[in-house]
Amino acid sequence: MSDVAVISLDQVDPIELPHGSWSRMLVTDKQTEGNRASLGYSVFTPGTELTPVKHETEEVAYVVSGRGELRLDDRAVQFAPGDALHIPAGTWHAVANTGTDEVIMVFGFPHPDYPPTERR
Repeated sequence: MSDVAVISLDQVDPIELPHGSWSRMLVTDKQTEGNRASLGYSVFTPGTELTPVKHETEEVAYVVSGRGELRLDDRAVQFAPGDALHIPAGTWHAVANTGTDEVIMVFGFPHPDYPPTERR
């Protein structure tokens, strides 16, 4: 049986993103044993527009702070602090920080690590 794990942001190397933005995968099969889900934390600086991606699994996210939009193929969905997002598996999406403050998001997947992903 696996043991309880506590992982701090400073224990995990950042994944560098454009414009000084970054993500960190906190709960993955690299940090824990026997997990079937993963959890990450992202900071998107103002003006950041990520390249569209789609994942093999669904994704959920919670907006801790900041405002922006999730850009889909046919529309953009606005988000604000306190919003939860559900992105179905196979949906092309890209985060854009359209505000003046950092966007901080916590996100997760039903996969032991960042799931297989396609990028445009």
